[in-house]
Amino acid sequence: MTWTTAASDPNASGARRAGERAELRRGLEAVLMVVDQPATEYDLARAFDRSVQEITDTLEELSREYTEQGRGFDLRHVAEGWRFYTRPEHADIVEHFLKEGQEVRLTQAALETLAVVAYRQPVSRGRVSAVRGVNCDGVMRTLVLRGLVEETGQDPESGALLFGTTNYFLDRLGLRGLDELPDLAPFLPDDIEGIDDTGERTT
Repeated sequence: MTWTTAASDPNASGARRAGERAELRRGLEAVLMVVDQPATEYDLARAFDRSVQEITDTLEELSREYTEQGRGFDLRHVAEGWRFYTRPEHADIVEHFLKEGQEVRLTQAALETLAVVAYRQPVSRGRVSAVRGVNCDGVMRTLVLRGLVEETGQDPESGALLFGTTNYFLDRLGLRGLDELPDLAPFLPDDIEGIDDTGERTT
């Protein structure tokens, strides 16, 4: 009689590989949903402890599937990295939605985040999140889409995107310049300079 162990059973081995691949796909989707700049295959491979080729193959597979399924978003390889984007054919409805949303009152979280950007600009998302003590990626995207905050460049050391307020922000507040902002800076943490652009404390 021949006994077949899980280690030697090709079906079990195949199922395990399929499960690992499915988990990798889900993990990549989760990470790419929150990145504020394209993620490189190398960085993703290091984070998931997988080969660069496996990461590349999986990302290309996901991108093809989203296109074949007619999803409203696209996974693209740009600027040496991967990131989710809205498909161009939906630009009109997205623009209409955002314009309609201009008059919607900001949430408390959005107001707090906007205050941090206004008083600490130029500032990265990581530092904004560190000041508030919670992840602010989603709120920052909302402020950018509403035209209150915009990208102002990149940190020369970390490469993180930096953000500042817009002229529309000044217009909404009836200000001629940032020097007319109320003196709220003393109420913001002074030790933000000890936090790097990922939100981690450096000292």
